[in-house]
Amino acid sequence: MKIDIVLAGVGGQGILSIANIIGYAALKKGLMLKQAEVHGMSQRGGDVQSHLRLADYEIASDLIPKGQADLIISVEPMESLRYLPWLSSSGWLITNDNPFVNIPNYPERETVDQEFAKLPHKIVIAADHIAKELGSARSANMVVLGAASPFLAIEFEALEEAVSDVFGSKGADVVNINLACLRAGREFALQNK
Repeated sequence: MKIDIVLAGVGGQGILSIANIIGYAALKKGLMLKQAEVHGMSQRGGDVQSHLRLADYEIASDLIPKGQADLIISVEPMESLRYLPWLSSSGWLITNDNPFVNIPNYPERETVDQEFAKLPHKIVIAADHIAKELGSARSANMVVLGAASPFLAIEFEALEEAVSDVFGSKGADVVNINLACLRAGREFALQNK
């Protein structure tokens, strides 16, 4: 078993939290893990990306070759498009639909949607809206992770356990809202894949 994941977003959107939770769940299940991160100007709304490689055997490199990613998980739509060259022909794009417009030449929504329409395997989810409806706009990243969960080689219960453990020190309310967001994202993906 091997799964290569590119995580993409903008600083402050929780990309590294997604990587942390997937990695935590993978390690608890005895999988091997390699990760490489680029933070860029993340504190100023710049792009953040991470390569996350999981396998049941030793992994030599932490970088995913172009055209080999099984998943792109993105909390920002334009950032997901930036990493499409890494996606394999059978890979899945999981992305939030709400743009974080942080540059003057951000593409029109229709242009981004047209690019998504070209992809055979995608889940485009209103993660910000779902998270806000569930009580925490900051948990959109967990909605996106939930939407990616059917495509990960990790049992959903292991991801739930990882969310509980990672956010446990922040209290039961934070754990519960993040679990609700994770489950809502998964439900959406199962109904729309």
